Amino acid sequence: MSAFAAAIEALFADANLGIDAVWRSAGAGPGIPVRAIVRRADRVGDFGETRIVAETVIIDVRVSQVPAPAEGDTFEVGGETFAVQGEPRRDAGRLIWTIEARSA
Repeated sequence: MSAFAAAIEALFADANLGIDAVWRSAGAGPGIPVRAIVRRADRVGDFGETRIVAETVIIDVRVSQVPAPAEGDTFEVGGETFAVQGEPRRDAGRLIWTIEARSA
């Protein structure tokens, strides 16, 4: 395991960052337990003279736990279910998926 991979494992294991979640491929089945880092930052966009604030949900998961997330998959986090929207992206080291999600 590389130093970067070890650091990622430590971050996801940290109780202050990582949380338990359940990933369901295509939103069905019993699901697979994973560790996730969930961010809920507001996104600000401009439309002409108007500024729009949109609530977002970004879920980071390890590639080692979720090999191929896709639109339509779901994550259950703290009793809430989120559906993957758009195309998940991997980091430069190919260790983490960054997934944009919405309430399901």
